[in-house]
Amino acid sequence: MAGTAELVRGHWTRGEPGRDAPQELVIALYRWWVVAMAFKIAGATWDICWHFRWLRDDFAPPHLINTVGTVIVIGLVVFHTYTGIGVDRATLRWLQWGLGIFLVAAPLDVINHRINGLDITAWSPSHALLYLGTGLMSIGLIRGWARYGGGDRYYYPITCFLWFTVVDNFLFLNQHQEYGVLGLAAWERGTPYAEDSLLQFAADDLGRPLDRVAVEHFTLPVPDWVYPSWATITALGTLLLARRLVGRRWTATTIAGGYLVFRCVAWGLLAAAGFPISTVPFFLLGGALAIDLSFWLAPRIRPFAGAAVVTAVTYAALWLQQTYIAAPPVDYWSVLYTVVLFAAVWSLLAYLLDTEHGRRSWQRLVSRGQMMTGARESTTPKP
Repeated sequence: MAGTAELVRGHWTRGEPGRDAPQELVIALYRWWVVAMAFKIAGATWDICWHFRWLRDDFAPPHLINTVGTVIVIGLVVFHTYTGIGVDRATLRWLQWGLGIFLVAAPLDVINHRINGLDITAWSPSHALLYLGTGLMSIGLIRGWARYGGGDRYYYPITCFLWFTVVDNFLFLNQHQEYGVLGLAAWERGTPYAEDSLLQFAADDLGRPLDRVAVEHFTLPVPDWVYPSWATITALGTLLLARRLVGRRWTATTIAGGYLVFRCVAWGLLAAAGFPISTVPFFLLGGALAIDLSFWLAPRIRPFAGAAVVTAVTYAALWLQQTYIAAPPVDYWSVLYTVVLFAAVWSLLAYLLDTEHGRRSWQRLVSRGQMMTGARESTTPKP
């Protein structure tokens, strides 16, 4: 720690992105990014649980934990911007835009809550901006770490963690249904997780008495097709991209397994502290395993056969979980359009990453982005 602080002080001078610096310093910066994102994820995970029990409080402990992570992020982005160390121009833009959107979204979310009280759903415009900002930062981190993190003995674990942040960011929205299905069941048993004022707020928001309809509107506010479709297209799509770009066997399964371990640990800690509990999306492990195995298929048929297999395995695993453990309500007919959309995503990725014409198209797109941002470095994906 003392050595890192000395390196930071010694390199606190103005520089352009891509500036040469000791590898020890660069790796230390990205490890601090891991710490920052861990704080943000821990705070967010506790936060959604908190809102299924109490009305919102700006200074609730989950918000403070998330704020610690945000403060570290601000310090890191300032250091990267001023010194140019550990980033190229394109990476820096991802980090700056992500942080900027997040910092704009945070007060907008506070204002929204001041005017409207508790958001009944995680799927709100102010929340969407928070997710967008975090997602852009994660993309920048993955890009920067791939370019500058080589040689670190923890390169692969950190790579998996950075992809984990993207998966967690997408699946955070699904946690509303995962908490909601058990929250509704608890209310039906006569032992609700939520305090009376929270449930009454949900009823008042709908303009009706505090009955099952009002509680269901609060706990499960989105259509039943959203949960499986969103998980398959976004989370498993992210795992597919991670497997393709990282290039190591079982990468998708490793990231999904790490996410589920995290959710189980969080479940245990929150349950021990008396907080509401959620279902855990164990079905994702089946989809991730199917992604890794699909890379044994011939490249020409992989986007279509792979999408069919992954989607079928995911929905089957979700049915098993719903039958024998617990899961949110699911519209299983959604598999018909989910598989089409997932195949389209897979085909687009294969076109951009695995064909010469696609790589040229990607390069033209990147070149336009570089002209807009002033970036000079190539970001052509490696085959």
